[in-house]
Amino acid sequence: MPRLTRLTPDTAVGASRDLLADLVSRHGRIGDMVATMAHSPAVLGGYLQLSRAMGRARLDRRISERISIAVQALQGCRLCLDAHVSAARALGVDEEEIERAHAGTSADPAIAAIITLALQVYREPASITDEQIATLRAHGYSDRVMADVVGVVALNILTGAFNLLAGLTPGSDAGA
Repeated sequence: MPRLTRLTPDTAVGASRDLLADLVSRHGRIGDMVATMAHSPAVLGGYLQLSRAMGRARLDRRISERISIAVQALQGCRLCLDAHVSAARALGVDEEEIERAHAGTSADPAIAAIITLALQVYREPASITDEQIATLRAHGYSDRVMADVVGVVALNILTGAFNLLAGLTPGSDAGA
């Protein structure tokens, strides 16, 4: 059961009303998370900006989705986890790799290494070592891609934590 109400361009105020109206005019509808984030124009605006920015990341989307699955499996946001599993499937990631991502790894050593980095960024960024960065570079990852991992993790922390706070789950109805 949702804990926070869903807002619309008619019920939101100020900057949130403007952001929601723009999204509705461009996309026709908005999802429960975005509509609920509208309670805070700062959170909604920040989410939209970070989400757009991460759309320009150099990190391969098939890897990004596996990172998101690994993070959400730990964070516990079922709504986010389901969305990232669906996105991974749509990108052609096979079921075995999706299951490995749930466990925080991959059959590909390079992808396993970048997922490990992401989980360290999530859990304990102070534990990242120079040797680990050197290994990632040896796998062909650039500094930009490693920086993008932090952005992917940050976006997942924001969306997952928000959905958990708001009580948004698969099939939940946040009301209008």
